[in-house]
Amino acid sequence: MPRPTKPRYVSAYPVMAAFVPRGVKITGEVLMTVEEFEAIRLSDFEHLDQESAAIMMGVSRHTFGRLLAKARSTVANALVTGKELKITGGNYELRGMGCKRHMHRGGGRGNR
Repeated sequence: MPRPTKPRYVSAYPVMAAFVPRGVKITGEVLMTVEEFEAIRLSDFEHLDQESAAIMMGVSRHTFGRLLAKARSTVANALVTGKELKITGGNYELRGMGCKRHMHRGGGRGNR
């Protein structure tokens, strides 16, 4: 029996929950979890190294690397194939101000 995953800390729920291609027929959808979105945000938008980002999310550097690789693969799939990208679900907790941590667990991942 696999070990249950610990929730990952994210700073906020994404403002945009979906991206839809314009000018082409949508060929389907791909799903990205909130914690995968947070990995992309920290690495590619905030330009943090993986060690610093992993600490912020409360995971190991190796786990952060897996989340980031999965997120990048999902984005590439949506861009190349013209699929809608939805950000939803996962296993995460919202980081509060200062040392407070507010618990908010996302729903399930759904089918891809």
